[in-house]
Amino acid sequence: MNMARVRIRRFVRWSETVLLVLSWITESSFAFSLLSRRSPPSQVRDRVLQSVSSDRSRLEWNYARRGQSLLDKTKSDDENDVPAIRKPADSVNGSSDYFFKSVTATPSFPLAAAKRRKMELMWCGEDFCKDAIRERVVGDNNQVMLNGPATGQVAYAWWNDNDGDDEIEETLLQAVASILFLVRPGDDDLMRIAADTVRELEDDPLHILLDPSTAARLKHYHGVDQDNICLFEPQSTPGFGSNLRPSEVSSSIPYPWKTNPSVANPPHGEHDAFPDLICTIGGDGLLMHAAMLFQGPIPPILAVAGGSLGFLTPFSKEEMVDAIRVSLGMLQLDGATATKNSALVQAGDTKVFPPNMPSYPYEPLLRHPQLRCFGYDSRICLSIRMRLECRILNGQGAVRARYNVLNEVVIDRGSSPYLAALECFCDDVHLTTVQADGIIFATPTGSTAYSMAAGGSVVHPAVPAILVTPICPHVLSFRSMVFPDHVVLRCYVPDDARAEASVAFDGKHRQELHRGDSVQIQMSAYPVPTINRMDHSSDWLGSLKQNFNFNTRPRQRPL
Repeated sequence: MNMARVRIRRFVRWSETVLLVLSWITESSFAFSLLSRRSPPSQVRDRVLQSVSSDRSRLEWNYARRGQSLLDKTKSDDENDVPAIRKPADSVNGSSDYFFKSVTATPSFPLAAAKRRKMELMWCGEDFCKDAIRERVVGDNNQVMLNGPATGQVAYAWWNDNDGDDEIEETLLQAVASILFLVRPGDDDLMRIAADTVRELEDDPLHILLDPSTAARLKHYHGVDQDNICLFEPQSTPGFGSNLRPSEVSSSIPYPWKTNPSVANPPHGEHDAFPDLICTIGGDGLLMHAAMLFQGPIPPILAVAGGSLGFLTPFSKEEMVDAIRVSLGMLQLDGATATKNSALVQAGDTKVFPPNMPSYPYEPLLRHPQLRCFGYDSRICLSIRMRLECRILNGQGAVRARYNVLNEVVIDRGSSPYLAALECFCDDVHLTTVQADGIIFATPTGSTAYSMAAGGSVVHPAVPAILVTPICPHVLSFRSMVFPDHVVLRCYVPDDARAEASVAFDGKHRQELHRGDSVQIQMSAYPVPTINRMDHSSDWLGSLKQNFNFNTRPRQRPL
């Protein structure tokens, strides 16, 4: 009985082979259709492609002709939904009409004229999905394309309704702008510059906000006592800080940007309006202090250089007053004004080469240099600097502390003589076991700070990423890593760790991490917008060359 079945199977396979050979030699529609009835179309196609290793042009021509005859029968049902079929090319050099210009092993059409499914893209988090913003699907073959870059240069301009009625215009005129001045403490020269600036802005329609200490110093030592000065008293932002109550923050919302922005800074002191601008007169540390004051939304920051390094402070003291007026929309520049005014930035100020390197003749590709002038055409360029939202959770999952950091959050061994032992996860997938002095979670802004000193990469501030850099790992294979901004990173101290750990947020608010505690790091919904002197790339590259002598060496002599 078994021998009979084997003989029948052999006879069937031999018959299929004969029919296949007949279909190639005689181009018999009967042989091809009979073979199609014997096996599904996908098996017919697979057997044809597997059994023939040469003469592919004839195979594709024969297969295309049979498939075309099948598709023609159903074309009237839904002509638009039938995928495009490779048509035989016109006669080339007198060859047959069925000659293909290009030959592929797999035909680009199905045997049946079924309606092709459409692909839909979406962005998904842990508990939600939304329509894709950057990606799109085009064509019948579900081709994925990008709408554009993920990031770009951000700029702002003040809106003014010149065509409205008199009542609207009067309301707009009554809305007086406000600016908050933060001055580096203990520096008499910067305090004198701040006093001169406040005097110069006395006649401008501005509310000048000063903290009580600065206001007292300006009044006592410099005689500055104006009616437009208001006191600014920093207050804690609800839901941020240490020793939080369970009602103040929820640990179950991993994506704060998905919710309605309910966190807002409360009124500060006498002036109820949210500042339109923050002007810091100091160094990079003062800018970070301003970011710590506003844990929620923060107005644009105009950083004036007055510190030692000044990597994030592109403006000079001489151009501060005009830069403030332009940033608040009280001074407008056209091309002629921007090119003649020496107090503001011009395109010719771009430092293409470091100061200690000889340069060669360089002609910028920008045809209109005035477009890079500060405030040209009422547009102010911004760097939207990403912050990290960091939470400390105890072993039961309750949030002990919550901060937004501009540079980095550092988990280290503290005062313990033992290595820090940490278990790190990325989106609840185990990342690595850290046995080192510590680990740094940095923003692109913080990539040129502690992370760079520990061997991490230098990242453009517009790149949406989170950097993970180990501090002196006791292994050769642990290197700095870069993660996309949508991930949620988590590090916890295991129960079998030799000692406890310590965590610091932008170098402040240091706290102990007990066994079982964890730190959760993710992108914050509230970035820090800083005003560019030119644009984000020019300012960033200029700071790298000027402050760090980036990649500086004598140029080789020509041969």
